[in-house]
Amino acid sequence: MKKKLDKIAKNTNSFLLKFLKNQKKTDLIKPIKYSLFPGGKKIRSKIIIDIGKIFKVNYSQLIQVGAAVECIHAYSLIHDDLPCMDNDNMRRGKLSTHRKFGESTAILAGNSLLTLAFEILSSKNLNINEKSKVELIKKISECSGHSGIAGGQYSDLNFEKKKIPLHKIINMQIEKTGKLFSFCCMASLIIKNKNKYLLKFDKIGSDIGLLFQIADDIIDYKGNSKQAGKKTKKDQKKGKATLIKLLGYKNTIKFGNKLKMSIFKKLNMFGDKSKDLKETINFILERTK
Repeated sequence: MKKKLDKIAKNTNSFLLKFLKNQKKTDLIKPIKYSLFPGGKKIRSKIIIDIGKIFKVNYSQLIQVGAAVECIHAYSLIHDDLPCMDNDNMRRGKLSTHRKFGESTAILAGNSLLTLAFEILSSKNLNINEKSKVELIKKISECSGHSGIAGGQYSDLNFEKKKIPLHKIINMQIEKTGKLFSFCCMASLIIKNKNKYLLKFDKIGSDIGLLFQIADDIIDYKGNSKQAGKKTKKDQKKGKATLIKLLGYKNTIKFGNKLKMSIFKKLNMFGDKSKDLKETINFILERTK
């Protein structure tokens, strides 16, 4: 699994470095690169590759789509760490972007990364038909804005120190984390015009994203800050609305395992073609950082 992730990370970062090299040189390139590289594990890009394998999508096309997703993800992390949001000083084992460059620069770098994703998807170098490009941009916009990441972050902050029911916590975590995973799961279908599977993989993506968030919350609850590369045990201090807070640690583990089996059941129709995706899902739930 590590070798596969490392290969995708290398290819994605190579594409992003080349893409940035062709950009106009501005003062924001430095904080943009700081936020993007070396980057995380590229799990979202791995899911794009895994589903692309099921539907036989060109690898280089998938890397470009993954690069756009990594820009969106990096933007969301920069803003998530800001003092007015979750106020985190560390990210991926180094100072968060606002601690390194200042708040205003971090906000502008985050905004630039968001728009950079759209530049990548609309580029003539992404060799897919124009209709598919427009649909990819539409979907990633929906997953990033008020009905996705931004809306989920709003709810996450608004729910602090409040008693929130299960369905609202799940909906918040799907918006904040799951929607971008939904895009990752739908991207190959959009490229290949496999519309009959879109709703199925939209739901699978939401479930994978929820699983990812559950694993994140477990890491915060039980993990080590040095190993995680960020401060842990902060959710309880801030009164975050999490499944662990509502259900307890053991029941959240059970919830996660049940959710994983539900995802696997949906993938069984693809047989061995879904082997890599199932491997990635197992990795998501079992990761320690």
